[in-house]
Amino acid sequence: MAERARNDTLRLRRKAYRRGHSSEWLAAAALMIKGFRIVARRYRTKLGEIDLIARRGDLVLIVEVKARKTLIEAMEAIARESERRIEGAADLWLARQRDYAKLAVRFDMVAVLPWRWPVHVENVFYGRN
Repeated sequence: MAERARNDTLRLRRKAYRRGHSSEWLAAAALMIKGFRIVARRYRTKLGEIDLIARRGDLVLIVEVKARKTLIEAMEAIARESERRIEGAADLWLARQRDYAKLAVRFDMVAVLPWRWPVHVENVFYGRN
């Protein structure tokens, strides 16, 4: 019985991983159509992970991608704890940019909803800066 539960858990993890990957790909495509260049995907740091980092000129988007049934569910899925983790990771990424001083940073979300084009929500939260 324990083996079966372990296999079920593994199968669900794989499914979630694939769903996350495909959602991030769709979100990236939606941003590229808007003229953004994706400069990082799944950017990992000791403080956390950023799903996508996109740039258009001096504007940098720190993007959280959420695949949910509704836009409301997607927006509610970003908790205060997630915001702090994303901000910390963003600080580390920004510190490595040579043109850091002239960059404008925005924290956005892309909601991937069933049978719809991804919804880009600007300023889903504001960083502490």
